[in-house]
Amino acid sequence: MPRIAVVYSRLRVEEKLLLAAFAALGIDAERLDPGGRPFELKPHRTPPYDAALMRCISNTQAFYLSHWLESGGVRTVNGHHAVMTCGDKILTSAALRASGVPIPRTLVAFTPESAILAIEEIGYPAVLKPVQGSWGRLLAKVTDRDGAEALLEHKRVLGGYRHGVYYIQEYIEKPARDVRSFVIGGETVAAIYRSSSHWITSTARDTVASNCPVTPEIDRLSRAAARAVGGEILAVDLLESPDGRFLVNEVNHTPEFRNSIGPTGVDLPGRMATYMMEEVGVSAKSGR
Repeated sequence: MPRIAVVYSRLRVEEKLLLAAFAALGIDAERLDPGGRPFELKPHRTPPYDAALMRCISNTQAFYLSHWLESGGVRTVNGHHAVMTCGDKILTSAALRASGVPIPRTLVAFTPESAILAIEEIGYPAVLKPVQGSWGRLLAKVTDRDGAEALLEHKRVLGGYRHGVYYIQEYIEKPARDVRSFVIGGETVAAIYRSSSHWITSTARDTVASNCPVTPEIDRLSRAAARAVGGEILAVDLLESPDGRFLVNEVNHTPEFRNSIGPTGVDLPGRMATYMMEEVGVSAKSGR
């Protein structure tokens, strides 16, 4: 019987669904809570698990634990490289751009003075994002110089790594929605529209999810984005530009999916669990 770990820092609906999906395949997945035990830095005589599914909310925990597990010979999904890349918006954008995946125009600055130059080079409105973060937190749409100077002053006073790097993107006039697609093992298995009257469209906010057909273009860009960051189970966020093009906005290595199962009709936790079993060479039907 394979030893599968689900690594999480909070038991959300998604993690419960994943544990149930493994159970349906005959696998009693171990729950590995980073807050419940220490991790010794020593060589492993044998890998502690055959595979581990990374579901940590904390990017710090995911970053270090994916490396710790991989160094012990554990097949980790998503792997450390993907966690590192997707956990940092600058690294994500750089990986996408290097692979020829279209993204919004993006500038990076390291001082408030150069950040003002970047914002005004892009033009108002511009979007100021934290380098790390999710759920649409700490995003700001900057509409004029007074607002830009106030935001940058707040970040300077707050201090710390997050607020010392300035990630600035052009604002895309999308049609009151964006697209989130799900890529599992290189296959785009489903997609949803996330519709909202607010410019930030996130299922963590008051956003309505509905099924989005996986068109050839959405499929192509989603798979290209997954390859660019080196991930296996991902959510890819795409923006529809006014000229009809899709731009990849972000790639999430620990996607939430509870609100996407109903609209799409796709058993996302089941597909994820089956992929994990196939990766360790186990028949999903027999569990052996």
